[in-house]
Amino acid sequence: QVQLVESGGGEVQAGGSLRLSCAASARTFSNYAMGWFRQAPGKERELVAAVSWSGCSTYYADSVKGRFTITRDHAKNTMYLQMNSLKPEETAVYYCAARPGLRIGVLASDYAYWGQGTQVTVSS
Repeated sequence: QVQLVESGGGEVQAGGSLRLSCAASARTFSNYAMGWFRQAPGKERELVAAVSWSGCSTYYADSVKGRFTITRDHAKNTMYLQMNSLKPEETAVYYCAARPGLRIGVLASDYAYWGQGTQVTVSS
């Protein structure tokens, strides 16, 4: 069982930055691939970025490439998402998720554990 707690959400103006954090309870944090998803009202949950167990492999949605960076710190059992040049259409609840195993998953169904979500609001 893995418990995930997100933090760092808030309101920012378009073009601004936020850094989201996801603290994991598992002692075996390194045994999980991790991902950040987001869900806007009336839309499906979508993968924003994912990172392998080692942190060496990453995946980004095309819409965030070059602006978002996903990292993980095994010593702190924490994953991060640095978001720069934010756009109003990226307003959503952002969720972190953990996937048992070493490889990145690109579907929500690949992930077994989810945080409660943190709201990100980008104003124009």
